[in-house]
Amino acid sequence: MIAIGVGGADASEVMAGSYFEVANPKLIGVHLKGSLQGWAAPKDIILKVCELLTTKGGTNCIIEYFGPGAASISATGKATITNMGAELGATTSLFPYDHHSEKYLKVTNRSKLAELATHVQADLLKTDPEVEKNPQSYFSKVIEIDLSKLEPYVVGPHSPDVAHPISQLAQDAKKNKYPEKLHACLIGSCTNSSYEDLSRVVDVAKQAKKLGLKVKTKLMVSPGSEMIYETIKRDGFVELLESVGAIVLANACGPCIGQWKRDDVQKGEANSILTSFNRNFPRRNDGNPETMAFIGSPELVMAMSFSGSLLFNPLKDSLKNDKGQEVTFSVPAGAAEVPPQGFSQKAVNYFSPPHEEEPIELVVHPKSERLQLLQPFSRWDGKDFIELPVLLKAKGKCTTDHISPAGPWLRYRGHLDKISDNMFSGAINAFSDQPGTGYNMNNTEKNQPLSGIAREYHSHGMGWVVIGDENYGEGSSREHAAMSPRYLGCKAVIVRSFARIHETNLKKQGVLPLTFVNKDDYDKIRVRDFISLLNLKTLAPGSIVKCEIFHSDDKTRERIELRHSLTPEHIEWFKAGSAMNTFANG
Repeated sequence: MIAIGVGGADASEVMAGSYFEVANPKLIGVHLKGSLQGWAAPKDIILKVCELLTTKGGTNCIIEYFGPGAASISATGKATITNMGAELGATTSLFPYDHHSEKYLKVTNRSKLAELATHVQADLLKTDPEVEKNPQSYFSKVIEIDLSKLEPYVVGPHSPDVAHPISQLAQDAKKNKYPEKLHACLIGSCTNSSYEDLSRVVDVAKQAKKLGLKVKTKLMVSPGSEMIYETIKRDGFVELLESVGAIVLANACGPCIGQWKRDDVQKGEANSILTSFNRNFPRRNDGNPETMAFIGSPELVMAMSFSGSLLFNPLKDSLKNDKGQEVTFSVPAGAAEVPPQGFSQKAVNYFSPPHEEEPIELVVHPKSERLQLLQPFSRWDGKDFIELPVLLKAKGKCTTDHISPAGPWLRYRGHLDKISDNMFSGAINAFSDQPGTGYNMNNTEKNQPLSGIAREYHSHGMGWVVIGDENYGEGSSREHAAMSPRYLGCKAVIVRSFARIHETNLKKQGVLPLTFVNKDDYDKIRVRDFISLLNLKTLAPGSIVKCEIFHSDDKTRERIELRHSLTPEHIEWFKAGSAMNTFANG
């Protein structure tokens, strides 16, 4: 299959009977040669690709892996790579079907599907010979990686494309003055929590126990599913991990999205953590903008937890054990691609609601802070947007974690009004000293919370706009990053470029996503500017939106041009106030 990531709004509308659309993607080929050696893991492949393509290099592209190296990677190893393809902005990522896929399907009780897939593999599910022979003719871009020479990587902080080969990490840490002490090592979540991953982690734990080592930092492991948890518990992994000082958490997102109690550092205190997660944007893992989160393979994270230092290289450095002896790790061995005894068959049972003739009434307590029934957004009034204040000029990276941070806020995800208090709380504003704050045009006060300013504007019937930089809205697909701005009065987001899913989410909520025709026009926006968007009645696919900037500081005006990617249907969404309004009325 081709599995394409979507936002929550997309998913809910399709479940309700609508359809899904996506921009026709280009193809990027990643030719893998050789096979992984030593400490190198599937995680290191995607970390290398992130370095080569950057966080926006895969936008509106499908990334297809092929070559002999692809056939050397397990099914869950391939899943690690394709999962993290979202960090490149990729529409999706693909691997050919092979014997690893067959093995995984069989052990997960899908033998008939495995038989069918194997039967049609040669014709349908493997790379065509002509593509292997001459990939440049079939891909818009081709990357070649020799897995035999690939070194383990650690990436970060603050972005998954800031790459450091493990042999260079200590040098880079000293040069860039990263805090050397590791305050936490975190393994698992959705990206690296397969049985194979955890078996390599457990091999490192066994070595540490035999060598007389204990973890030197907080070590938490998140299994990827109930089935994985039950399987590793059955096979003794949990007991062994706990014996060397690890904490095995419930199968949930956990620390990856900030859901853990962190009391070892104060907010604003610079510190380093190392994870095997897929995202490491500021504030994501713990709400602290000064936490420098680095990403590596599960086995590398595990080994480094016994040093507690970002400067430790487990491939060559030694550690002192409880007897004062110098000891070293060996290459993790014995990784099981699938559990030798199969996966545990213990399962959580889910029950369907009863079939009823009468419509079901949803009742939410009026004082609930967890749930809120949504009301339709208002229709466009058919008029141009005249002199809307600029709420925020996002400077540099502005991900969905900056726009709508997770962590403790997730308890409000069913209550749009409550969760909107976090809107832009992590955004770096070019016009403010503190993240999440801005200039209030109404009372001329500086450094006020952006959500509060937006609420005030909205209470006076004022819309507002956001200005963004490159790849605005990258990261998690969370729809609150579009719903909260819409709820609090955002009319348009004008940027140098968008991340794919966030641009779609804005369209679905009735917010105009626009890009500068001339990217340098971003620099023209000042702190007290008002934006007018003109000729909206003639909005059509491929049309140019005229924009007038009113500089209130010197009473001057200037015109610029903006592009959009709206289709005729998207324009109907805008006019109706949202995609759901269109769907509900049609």
